Amino acid sequence: MNLLLNILLYGKDFLGLGMELFDKSDFIELIVPFGVNLFFSFIIIRFIYYPKAGRKDYLFTYILFSIIVFFLFHMLSSTKLSTGAGLGLFAIMGIIRYRTDAIAIKEMTYLFVIIGLAVINALSNKKVSVTELMFANFTIMGIVFLLEQAWMLKQETSKIVTYEKIELIKPEKYGELLADLNDRTGLKIERAVIGKIDFLRDTAQVRIYFHEDSSKTTA
Repeated sequence: MNLLLNILLYGKDFLGLGMELFDKSDFIELIVPFGVNLFFSFIIIRFIYYPKAGRKDYLFTYILFSIIVFFLFHMLSSTKLSTGAGLGLFAIMGIIRYRTDAIAIKEMTYLFVIIGLAVINALSNKKVSVTELMFANFTIMGIVFLLEQAWMLKQETSKIVTYEKIELIKPEKYGELLADLNDRTGLKIERAVIGKIDFLRDTAQVRIYFHEDSSKTTA
């Protein structure tokens, strides 16, 4: 009875697993960086990325990526994971692509930012001061904000459409092609590139390029 009481009170060897039930210092080292990471990730995802992109599916993805990557690297750092193995794992996770739909370069960049933040915060230790950690987080968030919001950089988007007026794909009728695409899509088409041509069906695959702010229904 006394042994069980000591285990529950002090957690030196919980259930004989060689694990402590509770360690105050280790818990603080976990919860503080986790809070910092979740705060900055949420600000970037919800208030910088989402107002521009409007993609709720990526909100789900980015938040979960941030949490899972943080815990993964924190736990691995607790087991003294080698630097080489850690960087290798980071590189693998940084180039993840889902097998369903191709991820646009902008979304992939945000994914890399979220993974990077999680790794930075998860691997922070006593050798890293709070000032350094906060500076890294604020710097990343600030640069993302400047690029996305303050500088008002226009994000060019492209879509592939099946076009049946095949007589307009000729180089000399490029102006007419753009005018027709503008009228039919309601978008301000910046340029168009002719792709695969099917003369049997008199259709062509046309990739159109436009700025996101010219459409209220971008995917």
